Amino acid sequence: MAFLLPLIVICFVSGTAAAADAPLTRTHVANLPGFGGALPSRLETGYVHLVRPKFSGLCSASLGERGRADATCYNFARYVTVDEVNGAELFYYFIESEGDPGSDPVLLWLTGGDRCSVLSAIFFEIGQQRTICPSPSSSSAISHTVLPIYQSASSCKLPAGPVKLVIEPYNGGLPRLRYHPYSWTKVASILFVDSPVGAGFSFSQDPNGYDVSEVSSSLQIVKFLYRWFDGHPEYRANPFYVGGDSIAGRFVPFVTQKISEDIEAAVRPSLNLKGYLVGNPVTGESIDNKSKVPYFHGVGIISDQLYKVIMEHCKGEDYDKPKNLICRQAMARFNELLDEVSKSHILYKKCIYLSPRSNLKSVHRKILKEKFRVLEHPPPRPSIQCLTYANYLSYFWANNNITQETLGIKKGSVNEWVRCHNNDLPYTEDITSSIKYHRNVTLKGYRALVYSGDHDSVVPFLGTQTWVRSLGYPIVDDWRAWHVDGQSAGFTIAYENNLTFATIKDFKFFDGIFSLLLVLCVHYNILFLNLTAGRWTYCTRVPTGEMLGHV
Repeated sequence: MAFLLPLIVICFVSGTAAAADAPLTRTHVANLPGFGGALPSRLETGYVHLVRPKFSGLCSASLGERGRADATCYNFARYVTVDEVNGAELFYYFIESEGDPGSDPVLLWLTGGDRCSVLSAIFFEIGQQRTICPSPSSSSAISHTVLPIYQSASSCKLPAGPVKLVIEPYNGGLPRLRYHPYSWTKVASILFVDSPVGAGFSFSQDPNGYDVSEVSSSLQIVKFLYRWFDGHPEYRANPFYVGGDSIAGRFVPFVTQKISEDIEAAVRPSLNLKGYLVGNPVTGESIDNKSKVPYFHGVGIISDQLYKVIMEHCKGEDYDKPKNLICRQAMARFNELLDEVSKSHILYKKCIYLSPRSNLKSVHRKILKEKFRVLEHPPPRPSIQCLTYANYLSYFWANNNITQETLGIKKGSVNEWVRCHNNDLPYTEDITSSIKYHRNVTLKGYRALVYSGDHDSVVPFLGTQTWVRSLGYPIVDDWRAWHVDGQSAGFTIAYENNLTFATIKDFKFFDGIFSLLLVLCVHYNILFLNLTAGRWTYCTRVPTGEMLGHV
């Protein structure tokens, strides 16, 4: 049998006899669709529907070491109702650390884009390195080392979890998964959340629940976190970090500040908040956009002449809507040249960006059948040589009926999973600038890591470096290289107030094409080992796939 249907295990939140007020449904997954053979470790999914502000305990089952419930009550993916009025339910994936989950950090990860599913982060964003897979052998043997309770997708890239999508021509069936030994879960447990409501598998019972803003959705995340930790008290003492990339860079520091304020006010059992990290972060400031001109000039995509015209005639102008005629003409030419390259990684092929489009033509809506489902709006098919081909495959994996049964997706809650939306749901950008939140949080002593890809032009490192410098913190370790396997992997600078900025080679905006080795090294050393940039200079790769920092 190609796929084993999941064994459904029902547990109820402990506390009162009226446990039905907050039922907890968990699914033990013996086999993950597309992954050949048994999973390397236990996997459970489920969802929680809360009608009261909080709940206590995990399950009625007996608790083992560290207060965790037995195997049938381990949690991997659930819903948490965070908006009782509109019935909003945020879906999440929880991947436990492969190291010491009792003491390793817990990292909340939020993704960017227009309501992009956090599955993008699991599949693509957190550590990818592009290779084309050879045809796999008939053997599906995998290493049975201890892995986190997560096996949900992959590619011949480096995703966050220990499996990856196999990049091969789509044949109408279920995309296959393969074991991947490099993962952030080597050093931390990760909580991935589909947010805002409408992203991925998160949904609202009332259509009004989809009308959210950056502030309201950030507050939902905070509420979600408190409820999640209420249900997972064994992790409350673990070091906790908030992380995200691209547009999530606008609300990661906001969420972190709100948690810090609640800690100070002692309004709830406090989390062991240690800091936050943001990659290629959008701030909402004009510097995000205006840094593109010097960046594209520096990498040779626009000429000296065009650069000089823009610098002379576009001072004080909105680059998107310039009033000055000469500036408007110059920016039109600038955008024409930008259209020749892949903006998220200027060295890669320019390929189809896979998001649903409201004006999909019939040619793009050809029937792409697989055994269990015909997608209503299948994405356009890119070349297999394109980085976006993995995005294409993800549609068929996530929309497979057995996949959704395995993950415990509520039937009828989401008509069709899409990787990202395209302005089809209301959303208000009301965090005009995130810089003040960066300042507020770091001045409180929390650790902060800001990192940028050196080939990303969507949020160029020049702009990020500028606003980091604008905080005015004294330098404690000046600009220098850091290394992996003896080679420069990027450059870094450290400031007072526990703020570190780092560049990472071959790293792209949003789809996260970069070496996991590099990013894992940065996070592991600066955040989890609490080393300043001045105390580590390189990382090495060891046979188990772990990253070791050297001082």
